[in-house]
Amino acid sequence: MAARTSPTDRQRRLGAEVRKMRMSAGVTAESAAAILGVDRGKISNIESGARPISPERIRTLAGACSSTDERFVDALADMARPSQRGWWEQYRTSLPHGLGDVAELESHAVRMRAAYAIHIPGLLQTTDHALALFRAVVPPLPEHEVAMRLTHRLQRQHVLEEPNPTPYICIVHEAALRMQFGGKTVARGQLYHLAKKAEQPNVRLLVIPFTAGVFPGAGQTVFYAEGPVPQLDTVQIDNSHGPDFLHSEDQLSKYRAHLDWMEQIALEPDQSRDFIHRIARQL
Repeated sequence: MAARTSPTDRQRRLGAEVRKMRMSAGVTAESAAAILGVDRGKISNIESGARPISPERIRTLAGACSSTDERFVDALADMARPSQRGWWEQYRTSLPHGLGDVAELESHAVRMRAAYAIHIPGLLQTTDHALALFRAVVPPLPEHEVAMRLTHRLQRQHVLEEPNPTPYICIVHEAALRMQFGGKTVARGQLYHLAKKAEQPNVRLLVIPFTAGVFPGAGQTVFYAEGPVPQLDTVQIDNSHGPDFLHSEDQLSKYRAHLDWMEQIALEPDQSRDFIHRIARQL
């Protein structure tokens, strides 16, 4: 199997988990190569995500590493299984690579949790709101890229609309609700849209009012994607240079605690929807 020129975050994650499993068992790269019947150099490529590994080889290596967590091994084998190209792959060469990684992460999550202090969640944005954001990028984006980013964002939102939609718990701070991106008319439409989406059975929208006081974190967007097993959870953080993906248990534990804290101080769903409507009426 040929090496990849630019592995996705999901492919890099699989490789990292293979390396972690091998290292935890004290199996050398040379031994792993012999077990799998490949060259020593291919082990390094597999563990960096640059070269694919088959589900059968995942199970062979897991057996050699005496891995007894069947659910974890099954999940790794599923990650290694060749799949149909996701819709996001059509944008890989025309949009920043990280945008495809975010869409792929959302597509494979079994449950999603998120917290937004300044922005409206991308999965719940209106067309007008998203356009206002894409036209406020530095340096400015050409109109054809604005159009591609908008189409990409709207396609991402389908994860909440599918026959078996992914459960989504989203915490939004009052500051984000009062931002008038695109002007009052756009902001009002966005708020009513947000309240409407919150009525979906798979969406739990919670608002943190100014009066709730302090909460942990730096106020950045936090997206927590739960995998088929807890070891494969991922945290994604937005930055001006693009998305960052965090996988270590310390990081996962930290952001779980952040989200737990924020959920505790947020308004209940019904109260949150009423709160959003009040702000919309004030515009």
